[in-house]
Amino acid sequence: MRNRREEINALVCEMALTDSQAALKSLYLMYFASLLRFTSLYVETTSEAEEVVSDTFLAIWNNRKTLASIANFNAYIYTIAQRKAIDSFRQKHMDTFDLSDQHIDLFACTQTTPEDDLISKEELERLNRAIDSLPEKCKLVFKLIREDKLRYKEVAQILNITVKTVEAHVATAVKKLRLIIKHEE
Repeated sequence: MRNRREEINALVCEMALTDSQAALKSLYLMYFASLLRFTSLYVETTSEAEEVVSDTFLAIWNNRKTLASIANFNAYIYTIAQRKAIDSFRQKHMDTFDLSDQHIDLFACTQTTPEDDLISKEELERLNRAIDSLPEKCKLVFKLIREDKLRYKEVAQILNITVKTVEAHVATAVKKLRLIIKHEE
């Protein structure tokens, strides 16, 4: 069984070489949810984020002949999504960039008691408040690493920063989150 990266590379090559719409659909299904979360950091509504994701895949389709030369498709698609989201945001607002209240669910659904669910919900809310209090760039890097499970190198490419800067943002985020959560206890 191929790993995810090999599967993605095979689909990208298939789409680039044979104009396969089935390969595009498979990539769409693989990336839609994570790109939607990612682009929602830049735009205000889910429908805008969905439009940005659709525009991203339209750009992928339009540039399919050049995809075979892309070394890291994951970073490539996130970069396109980021640029499309920023363009969308700029078209709608020419004001400053502000992340809206985005919350992540770090707890997987498990069979628990109502009391456990309440405690977990309270802890999750506390964690989300702590994450929201992080500086914008630090919060974005943290969410890409922890929520979207991207590698440091991929985040560095997407945000056009060095891997060391990504490491510094993650370290800062973890340190601040520990302090905030410990202070709230």
